[in-house]
Amino acid sequence: MLKVKCTMEHKTHKKYSIPFVCHGNICRSPMAEFVMKDLVKKAGREEEFYIESAATSTEEIGNNVYPPARCKLAEHGISCKGKTARQLERLDYDRFDLLIGMDSMNIYNMERMCGGDPDDKIRKLMDYTHRPGDVADPWYTGNFEATWRDVLEGCQCLLKQLGL
Repeated sequence: MLKVKCTMEHKTHKKYSIPFVCHGNICRSPMAEFVMKDLVKKAGREEEFYIESAATSTEEIGNNVYPPARCKLAEHGISCKGKTARQLERLDYDRFDLLIGMDSMNIYNMERMCGGDPDDKIRKLMDYTHRPGDVADPWYTGNFEATWRDVLEGCQCLLKQLGL
């Protein structure tokens, strides 16, 4: 499991900020965004976090969360209403404390888009779990339940590393 370099103690009155990133920002990364928001809200710590999601590609920019992903979140009482896909920007590297990718290709593209990772803030979500690897991609597998399980476990383990 990776240790999180928490820079929060150096910031006064500022939220800990995390974007979740996948290829199109319509399945995995918005699922992670809204699962994480739900977990921190249930922990009563939502004021301490700023959470969003983004894409490495331009293919889905402006599109809503993919309906099966939206339905999987709704099954668990989580809304993603109003979320539309946006692309990761180079400036996001400085704006966020951690940038969390869903798979190895996302990590490669994130590092390329951000001009590297000199502060070691680009990480893969499943690397916080006891089974490191990629979050299952439902765009290809059609298995949104497997993605749900990966995202939930990854977010829970990340929060545990952050002390929640």
